[in-house]
Amino acid sequence: MELSFIYSRALSGIDAPLVKVETHLSNGLPAFNIVGLPEIAVRESKDRVRSAILNSHFAFPDRRITVNLAPADLPKEGGRFDLPIALGILSASGQVAQDRLAQHEFLAELALDGSLRAVPGVIAAAIAASSESRQLVVAAACAPTAAIIPDSKVIAAPDILALCAHLNGSENITAAQAGLAAMAQEHPDLCDVVGQEGARRALEIAAGGGHNLLLWGPPGTGKTLLASRLPGILPPPTPREALLGLALRDIYNPFTEGDLVFQRPFRNPHHSASAAALVGGGSKPLPGEISLAHGGVLFLDELPEFSRHCLEVLREPMESGEITLARASHRITYPAQFQLVAAMNPCPCGYLGDSDRACHCTPEQIQRYRSRVSGPLLDRIDLHVQVSRLTPEQLLTPATVGEPSSVVQERVHRCRTVQEARQGKPNSQLPPDKLANICSLGEEENKRLIAAATRMHLSARGLHRTLRVARTLADLEQCKSIGMTHIAEALAYRY
Repeated sequence: MELSFIYSRALSGIDAPLVKVETHLSNGLPAFNIVGLPEIAVRESKDRVRSAILNSHFAFPDRRITVNLAPADLPKEGGRFDLPIALGILSASGQVAQDRLAQHEFLAELALDGSLRAVPGVIAAAIAASSESRQLVVAAACAPTAAIIPDSKVIAAPDILALCAHLNGSENITAAQAGLAAMAQEHPDLCDVVGQEGARRALEIAAGGGHNLLLWGPPGTGKTLLASRLPGILPPPTPREALLGLALRDIYNPFTEGDLVFQRPFRNPHHSASAAALVGGGSKPLPGEISLAHGGVLFLDELPEFSRHCLEVLREPMESGEITLARASHRITYPAQFQLVAAMNPCPCGYLGDSDRACHCTPEQIQRYRSRVSGPLLDRIDLHVQVSRLTPEQLLTPATVGEPSSVVQERVHRCRTVQEARQGKPNSQLPPDKLANICSLGEEENKRLIAAATRMHLSARGLHRTLRVARTLADLEQCKSIGMTHIAEALAYRY
């Protein structure tokens, strides 16, 4: 009996494995074999499946059983094959009607008593099953998670006995209901930031066009505080962005219902993180921090403290919006459309240019510290903003209270709406061949930009990114054309 099984085709593009079970008369040969490159957890499923079948009051065949996991050259891992293997055995031995297995996908680990346990990846499996109009059978614990996929039909089975009764038509299991409704974003509020009008303005521009941002200044000036407020002023994610983000997170561990929140991710890896932790990896490549930040913010605090190799691997996904992990037998591509927000000090001690404390670093130390961040990486960051120290009077008795995130988010949402209507994507993702039309300049603006680009030695990438920022500034002011003030402000954010 053959059972198709979908796991991560929606994300990886790998063909879905097939579970094929055959029974033969035993002639003193091993009674239960699994072939098709199973790892240890898959090989151990023999004991789980046997105990689950017997403890569910089914008869285990007294024959030699061969379970073939196809394709044979793709390594199989995890406990998610338990349920397909058990149903294949029950079907091949005539204890479950074979015709009722058609148009179903099965994804669950088996306990020894026959109950079904949740496994990672149910959202990706539900996406793939829904696209092929197939019903997905999962453990009851993760069924509400899988049911959030539009047009999906998810069967929440508590144990294999109840599932077989459903498949045989004697006792029906109703389709699971989605355990998630649209929820408001819960992020720190921008009104908590005192002063720093220039940095707040840069945050709004970064949110309005999806631009990368670098905050630099002495320690304790609020760089991390500012960065953590960016997700709260981004527009709400589209359903596709939210589902894809949840699917990426769910690959690691099954969700509990409280984890299912439709909001922009904010990932803040420590500077000791490895390159594999950032971009993804492993023998079975899993998504890294840049993919988990898809549709949201990747914050790198103390940017020069990251290893040079870790920072350089970010360059390609910052341009392409995806990361491809290649292995000997297959390649997996994960989405990685994130906004990079980085923070750094101006020197090793952090007080270069500080009005209150003197810097004791030598020029060589400063140069060595700054050279940890390469020019090509800095060239991919659109906005470079200095965050200066505030006086105690400004901190304790601010002249004005800053706008809350909700007010800024409304302006950002209007700005993004204009961009979606015009080009279908944020300004930061505009391809070079669209710039001449969407970011067209008047004669005076063109002369000003050419002169500034020559004086500042801007690269082609830097010039294009300046144009995109200027277009965002015009969109924030609801202007149809880019003006001289937009060009000047965009140039001021280049390092």
